[in-house]
Amino acid sequence: MAEDEVILLGFWASVFGIRPRIALEEKEVKYEYREELLVGNNKSPLLLQMNPIHKKIPVLIHNGKPICESLIEVEYIDEMWKDKALLLPSDPYERAQARFWADYIDKKLYDPAKKIHITKDDELEAAEKDLIEVLKMLEGVLGDKTYFGGDNFGYLDIALIGFYGWFPTYQTYFNFSIEAECPKIVGWGNRCMQRDSVAKTLPDQRKILELPKLIRQRLGIE
Repeated sequence: MAEDEVILLGFWASVFGIRPRIALEEKEVKYEYREELLVGNNKSPLLLQMNPIHKKIPVLIHNGKPICESLIEVEYIDEMWKDKALLLPSDPYERAQARFWADYIDKKLYDPAKKIHITKDDELEAAEKDLIEVLKMLEGVLGDKTYFGGDNFGYLDIALIGFYGWFPTYQTYFNFSIEAECPKIVGWGNRCMQRDSVAKTLPDQRKILELPKLIRQRLGIE
C-alpha cells in the first residue's frame, strides 16, 4: 500500500498554522511542511491553487486533495488517523463543548490579539481589556485540569496553544502580566510545552516579539 502524501502549507508565526502541525505530530504522521511568504504577491502557485477561495494558510494537502481552515484540518487529521492520540473527545457532549470553545477562541481571542499590529493608544487599551476578559473566561473552562480535556491533551489545547507563543509579545505591547492575571492558563501553556509535538512546533517567542514591530513600522504606527 502506497504511503500517504501529506503536505502542509503554513507560516511560521501563525496561531492557526500551528494547529495542524501539532495534530500531525501527535498522530506521528509524516508530512512535508512548506513555508509560505504571505507579504505582497508572494503567495505560491500551490497555495492559490489549493485554496482559491480565501488564498490563506494553513492548507493541508492529503494525497493531492486540499483541506482548508485550521480547526477543520485538526478534525480531519483526527478522523483520518484514528490509531493514535484521540484529539476530539469521544463523548458527543464533550465533543460539542470542545468545538464551541475552539470557535470562541477564533471569534473572541484573535481579534483583540491582532490589534497589537494595527492600533495604538485608546484602541490598544480597549483591546487589552478584551484580551484579559477572554483569557479569564478560558481559564474558567480549564479550571484545575491538566489540559482542557482533562488528563488528555487534545483538540481545544491545540486550538489555543498557538496564542501561548505570543504571550510575551502581548505583555510587551499591552503592558500587563498574563501570569498575574491568568496563572492557570500560563501553567497550562508550560505543561503543553513539555510535549514534543508542541515544543518542536511553536516558534521562538523572541522571534515572534520582532514581528509586530516590523508590521507596525510598515503601517507607520511606530
